This record gives sequence, C-alpha cells and structure tokens, in this order.
Amino acid sequence: METDSSAGFSYLGHTFSNLSVNDHSSSAFSDCNSDRSGEFPTPSSLSRRLLLSSATDDLIPHLVALLSSSIENQKQAAMEIRLLSKHKPENRIKIAEAGAIRPLVSLISSSDPQLQEYGVTAILNLSLCDENKDLIASSGAVKPLVRALKMGTPTAKENAACALLRLSQLEENKIAIGRSGAIPLLVSLLETGGFRAKKDASTALYSLCSAKENKIRAVESGIIKPLVELMADFGSNMVDKSAFVMSLLMSVPESKAAVVEEGGVPVLVEIVEDGTQRQKEMAVSILLQICEETVVYRTMVAREGAIPPLVALTQAGGTTRAKQKAEALIELLRQPR
Repeated sequence: METDSSAGFSYLGHTFSNLSVNDHSSSAFSDCNSDRSGEFPTPSSLSRRLLLSSATDDLIPHLVALLSSSIENQKQAAMEIRLLSKHKPENRIKIAEAGAIRPLVSLISSSDPQLQEYGVTAILNLSLCDENKDLIASSGAVKPLVRALKMGTPTAKENAACALLRLSQLEENKIAIGRSGAIPLLVSLLETGGFRAKKDASTALYSLCSAKENKIRAVESGIIKPLVELMADFGSNMVDKSAFVMSLLMSVPESKAAVVEEGGVPVLVEIVEDGTQRQKEMAVSILLQICEETVVYRTMVAREGAIPPLVALTQAGGTTRAKQKAEALIELLRQPR
C-alpha cells in the first residue's frame, strides 16, 4: 500500500514538508475518545450498580452471554458494556477477552435501530484500546460499520465514523476500509452532518487518505466541494480541519483541478489574508502546489489578489516554514506569464 501522509514537495531547490498526521493537535481534529456522555437514558439503579461495579470476573461473562439472548437483553447488555468500556482501559481488555467483540459486531447488522446504535457505540469504545483494533477488524466489523454509517441513526453514524477512524489507525486496514465504500459516506457526513459528525468525518477521512488510492476515491466522491464550503465559513470551526484534509489530498493531480473548479482559489486567498497563522500556512501550502500545476492556475491566483497578503505574511511574525512557502509562492506568481 502506498502512503504519503507526510510527503513534502520541492520548489526552487527548497523542500517543504506538508503537515503530517503528527502535526495536528486535538484542537484541529476530533479525538473520538468515546461516545457522547449521557447518550442513553439509564435507570438510576443501573447507574449506581455500574458506578460501584469494578467489572468483576463474573459480571462481564454474564453480559457477554446476554448478547446472544433476546433483543431486550441484547440492548441491556450492549448498553452496560458500552458504559463499562467508556472510560476504563482495563475494562476494554477484559470485555474483549471475554469474547464480546464478535456478538457486538453482529448487533451492528441488526434491523433494530437502537440495538444497532448500542452495538456501534460499544464497538467504538472497545476500539479505543490498541490491543482490540486488530480483533475488531478481523471479526468483520468494517462492513457492518459502513452499513451503520449509511443507514444508522445520527448517533450511530457519528460513532461508526469514529470506530472506522480507530480501525484505520492500523495501516493494513486503510485500504480495506476505503474499498468497503466508507469514503463516499464519510464525504456525505462531512457535507450534511451536524458539527460533531463533520468533525468525526473529517478526522476519519484524514486518516484514511494517507493511502493514495483513498485520496483518489475521496476526490471522486466529491470531497473538495464540502471542504471549500467549510473553509469559506470562518464561523464553522472547521477551517483548520478542512484545510488539513485538503492539504493531504494535494499530492494527487485530480484534487488540484477540483479545488479550482469548486471555487477554492478565492477562498484560499481569503484565508491567507484573514486566517490564523496556522490557517495561512496551510492555505499557502495548498496554493503553492496548485500553482505548480499550470500557468493558468498561477494567473488565476494572482488575479485574486494573492500577492499583497503573501508579502504581508513574509513580513509578519509567523513560522519560518510559513514565510518560506509564501516567498516561494510569490516568486512563482511573479514569473512571466
């Protein structure tokens, strides 16, 4: 599998590193640390029992056994497993060792929306433990999670996106997830979901698109349009996240043409002018790679008034990397056309 999440690019003898997976902070992307607190209505007696419980050796096997019982018992057991695994890493190990993963994966295919949601959420919480990721993937979780991403409740979709993100952190899963049909659904979630859904979708797409074939899939699925729209809306709190994803996609030529076609150039120039320092650097990086493609794109960027804010960026207090990229882009735009 070809991956190039940290690949750089060269211009005029300078090598510029793109923002890699390790460059983004928790403020840029959703951590997908666990499901939403208070997501399920929980009887007070059950709450007290779970708070007092230390997940004893007999409790967890009992819950696992209930996963193969009636629908109501399955719902109760999945909900309790979700709560037990929400914050305690040691419980995630115990639950997996007790054999919960395969029956929980089966619940994700349930026609009962609530049971499916509970199964997705429990799998998400178990996937937070690195030791469980391979077992979850090998238990056939990817396809049911993709179906939940397509047909589940809003919460099931969000948590399925998070679970797929966690599984995609194993390099060998990225291509399998991409080929499963997840990427168009994540793009749709990015476009139409609520704020949490957009965060979760952008994070999952960022992780998956370190694989080249997934970048092409994302562009073919229309990812550039929602990225441009989110970057144009400074109030969306999605400018950084969208710019990270767009920057990662620039290594495939299809993405550059798509950015131009979707009206991304004026949006990127506006970010260079009015964005935060990090946003400015990402916008310059994207514009530089677009302008390397063809003189037509350079003319377009220059006509959008990019040079004055680029000059200001080279003179303002920013990072050395941002100034170098701005200087390289200025030189490129000033070449005879």
